[in-house]
Amino acid sequence: MVLKLYGNVVSTCANRVRVVCEELGVSYELIPVEFTKREHKSPEYLATQPFGQVPYLDDDGFKVFESRAIARYIALKYGGIGTLIPDPRDLQKTALFEQAASIELTNFDVYAGTLALDNIFKPLFAKKMPDTAAIEALKCGLEGRLAGYDALLGRTKYLAGDEITIVDLFHLPHGALLEQQGIDFLVSGRWPNVTRWWNDVSSRESWKKMASR
Repeated sequence: MVLKLYGNVVSTCANRVRVVCEELGVSYELIPVEFTKREHKSPEYLATQPFGQVPYLDDDGFKVFESRAIARYIALKYGGIGTLIPDPRDLQKTALFEQAASIELTNFDVYAGTLALDNIFKPLFAKKMPDTAAIEALKCGLEGRLAGYDALLGRTKYLAGDEITIVDLFHLPHGALLEQQGIDFLVSGRWPNVTRWWNDVSSRESWKKMASR
């Protein structure tokens, strides 16, 4: 049975899952959830996703939400062990993978994701204009974290080592939106190891294919 992903093409969280599916060659059906109609807040939707957020996955009756959890599930089930996620028997690789996963969530997404929310999605869906002072604070915070990224990526090709993992892919949806906001942190070369890594990850065929669907 084809996986059913309930989300939307503009959802960065749904796209986080979609790029992992494309990377692994896993077929899925994107079931549109219309934000403008508040379908994600309907009783039917909340019965599965009680927080009213997208996406959630339906795998032949098994339902799971939270994009990173969905991506891990797909990688575990569909051939990602040893490629996009480490073999759990390798404790050191697993520890470095979990370290990278924590870095993405707490040192990148908390800034890049909030910038996208305030600069793009709130004006689009809630008609709320960005708070300039808050935006500058977020940009400053991200700059500091990218210095740490640059140091780490000076030692390894990717965040968890010299092999790409789903954690690197997790950066793509919000990272790609930075340039749309006029924020060139990932591409400017100011942090050369970050730019090298970003150019590598963002040029993958899985990302290009997802963006074209």
